Amino acid sequence: MGERLVLTSAHVVARAGERVQVFRPGCAGTLGGRVVWCGTPGGGDDAALVLLDDALVWQVPEAVVRWGWMATDRPGTVCRTWGVPDVAQRFGQPVEAAQLTGTINPGTGFVGNQYVMDMLQHPPQWSREDTSPWGGLSGAAVFCDRLLVGVVASDRANSGHGQLNVVPAYVLHHDPCFRAALAEHGCSVSGLEAVELQHLADFEPAGGRAAIGSPAALLQAGRQVVPFHGRENLLADLLAWCGRDGFGAWLLHGPGGQGKTRLAHHLAALLAAKKWAVLWPGADATAADLRELRDVVKPLLVLLDYAEARTGQLTALVEAAAHHPGSTPFKVLLLARTGGDWWTYAKSATRLAEDYLDRAPSMLLEPLEQDPGPRPEAYRTAARALAGALPNVEGLAGHDWRAAADALPTPGLLDHDGFANALTLQMTALADLLDTATPGTSGSTGTVPLPADQVQEVEDRLLWHERRYWKHGAAAHGLTRSPSRGTLETALAAAHLVGAADREQADRVWSAIPALADQPRDRRDAVTAWITALYPPADSSRLWGALQPDRLAERHIGRVLVAEHTLAERLVDGADDAQAAQLLTVYSRAAAHSVFAGRLDSHLTSLCVGRHDRLGFHVIATAVQADHPQPLVTALDTLIADPATALGTLATLHGQFPHSSRRLARTAVHLAQALTNRYRTLAKSNPDAHLPALAMSLNNLSVRLGEVGRRAEGLTAIEEAARHYRTLAEANPDAYLPNLAMSLNNLSVDLGEVGRRAEGLTAIEEAARHYRTLAEANPDAYLPDLAMSLNNLSLRLGEVGRRAEGLTAIEEAVAIRRTLAEANPDAYLPNLATSLNNLSVRLGEVGRRAEGLTAIEEAVAIRRTLAEANPDAYLPDLATSLNNLSLRLGEVGRRAEGLTAIEEAARHYRTLAEANPDAYLPDLAMSLNNLSLRLGEVGRRTEGLTASEEAARHYRTLAEANPERFDADLHSSLEIAAWLKSLPE
Repeated sequence: MGERLVLTSAHVVARAGERVQVFRPGCAGTLGGRVVWCGTPGGGDDAALVLLDDALVWQVPEAVVRWGWMATDRPGTVCRTWGVPDVAQRFGQPVEAAQLTGTINPGTGFVGNQYVMDMLQHPPQWSREDTSPWGGLSGAAVFCDRLLVGVVASDRANSGHGQLNVVPAYVLHHDPCFRAALAEHGCSVSGLEAVELQHLADFEPAGGRAAIGSPAALLQAGRQVVPFHGRENLLADLLAWCGRDGFGAWLLHGPGGQGKTRLAHHLAALLAAKKWAVLWPGADATAADLRELRDVVKPLLVLLDYAEARTGQLTALVEAAAHHPGSTPFKVLLLARTGGDWWTYAKSATRLAEDYLDRAPSMLLEPLEQDPGPRPEAYRTAARALAGALPNVEGLAGHDWRAAADALPTPGLLDHDGFANALTLQMTALADLLDTATPGTSGSTGTVPLPADQVQEVEDRLLWHERRYWKHGAAAHGLTRSPSRGTLETALAAAHLVGAADREQADRVWSAIPALADQPRDRRDAVTAWITALYPPADSSRLWGALQPDRLAERHIGRVLVAEHTLAERLVDGADDAQAAQLLTVYSRAAAHSVFAGRLDSHLTSLCVGRHDRLGFHVIATAVQADHPQPLVTALDTLIADPATALGTLATLHGQFPHSSRRLARTAVHLAQALTNRYRTLAKSNPDAHLPALAMSLNNLSVRLGEVGRRAEGLTAIEEAARHYRTLAEANPDAYLPNLAMSLNNLSVDLGEVGRRAEGLTAIEEAARHYRTLAEANPDAYLPDLAMSLNNLSLRLGEVGRRAEGLTAIEEAVAIRRTLAEANPDAYLPNLATSLNNLSVRLGEVGRRAEGLTAIEEAVAIRRTLAEANPDAYLPDLATSLNNLSLRLGEVGRRAEGLTAIEEAARHYRTLAEANPDAYLPDLAMSLNNLSLRLGEVGRRTEGLTASEEAARHYRTLAEANPERFDADLHSSLEIAAWLKSLPE
């Protein structure tokens, strides 16, 4: 298990404290040892740990032993074991080993907390009835691929020697004494990994007793060198969220170094200790791979780092969740630098994504060390922890780091805002420690006070120390004289800018660097080997990994690009799509470093404009997700405004824009307007060819204008689009009637937004007629659109007081959606519930209260089922329907049941508002208002007053930020409170 710890069976060693001799087949001699932990011989924990106390005479492996367990019920997982069974022994010969293979079916033996290994070898012939051929195999470790899953205990009874009983690793890890023995003797206690998911995991190869080459590697969140602290409230919220059954997603975003990944690792460790399956998917995990998570039966937490660049994996995770039984938690924690547009786009990427992610909370992670007071202690804690790990860095073991940490004076500028960032504080502690071992350096602990802006320069201080690592690595690969140090550093920047999947792609990267392009191939291959050795890859999709923390790589890249701004242009020419996307992402992050004072922004903009034919799609995608998008947005604006930009280029860009984007909203308006102007000019000279394109561009322009609040202009655009589509549909209804119906639906919405409700009603009436015609001819294609238009028609009719007709429309919508839901419940059941909710309102308006109650009861039943399987997606809808159910029950005199319904609605809204107050505080306040009325009606005056006063507090908070919207609600809640106070005690 480690240099001196040996795993075996309890029944082999008998008891803790026992002295034993340990031998190794094929090796001479034995070693003495002592049993430091022992389970129950013959029991469910039949295993033991022996500590060797003689001098080692055998070569021991350096890799960390990783523990595993089964996370699914999937049968036939391949396993293997080595041992010295009796069947392998021959009289007078040295003890022989046998390597055996088999499979494990998780369902076999699960009641008794056992694994059973079904042998793939034919059972041996064995004549001794009182013994087993597998005697002597006890204590052998059982592996599934790289994971140790258990210890062989015995031959399974009545199996004809074809099965072995195995003590599972999860049983051993359940014993705190076993974990303590591992930790005491330097072995991993990081938890159990899911066997079936190990091929998906992002695995860091560095570990165990292998030396660490880079001192900066100690700052990686996954190493958890500095103890976790703070975030108690958020951690409690995350644990509570994880405790709910079914699917859930949560986005944590914030700048680099804010502590997102460190918090996620801490959460993962807590849950792993509670027998959760935890997965950090590798970047190379495919959608098909991730869909396998549907089979996980253990509580599951998936942590998706850099989620803004991995939306395809998120979509696959949602698909897996849709087919997951939902009886155990299936949680996805997303970590990103930004929220906003990419998140909005990801939530609407597919219908399933809309259903599962629409109401997922999004939280900006605030700086950890906001209060300057505790920062000195946090700095000291970080320095001591880093000092304890620095001896593991190659070449740094000889320095007395603990004494150095104790001697460090507290930096005098810890009250600077930059030190609120946890990584900045820890980087400073590491730089200060490294400076103590390097004569001639001066950092923040020197006698000369650090300039106020120097807090941003800690990355450069650490890069200075990192160069020692680069230099030693270069020497080991014969790169001491040629290429030059500057060329090697340029190559390192290029490597981190674009990456490489294989050696040939790496060689194309080096060909973009003039000083390397003319070198012999073997020298360029040596550069590849040097970088791969410096930063090994975490998965098979890349040839090398990254310098971490990210801020160090970004700072180094920025320094190189300032000196060689044409490097990025040369790299683009030979880049594939993955490299181009990585280049723009990393370039924009480097440009955001304030030390460069915007010098990289213009270079990045020029690159995007000059290479728009190659980079256009990636510029848009990166602008949506980047935390420093302005150079990219400026490039798009420049292209759009340039009359020399081809129409085809503008049309291609428009097709690549997300459907909705706050960040690119104004740019999208400019692009839609530019396209409209170009098509208008073309349509004047050749309407037959270009009128359809003009109509569509006007439709798109109206949508874009509405997104930026220019509703009157948007209405003008959609009115013109509808006129053109009417002309086209009259001439060719088969081709253009769907477009006319779509534009009329949009026209109805825009007219309603500016208060022209009667005209909006006329437009939706016509849209519904056209959709009816289309649905009669092609129901599979257009019946959902007809139901949607009827639903909207019902709303418009209700707004103008034509309630009976509105009821007729929503009844038909319900009938259509019921048919659709019967055929495809996953797609249409939520829509049916929405229409039933609206039907309930319409029935109540015309006095058919009992039928309205029946409709809302069905809506609640559907939404309750949906929310049980996926609370993050459907709990808000359930709360809405429960609120309406309370009203309907009150109308028919069932006040006690109405009170129960609104109490549940308020509970759900409270849960939602605690996780996402911006979205759900108004709903909580509304439900509390209704709750207070119901309580007053049943004579519970005091409780009703408490609810009403809380509603008023919330509405007062909301009205301070948005008086136009919430002043009336605040006044209403105050009136309810006054009414309650007037009631007798």
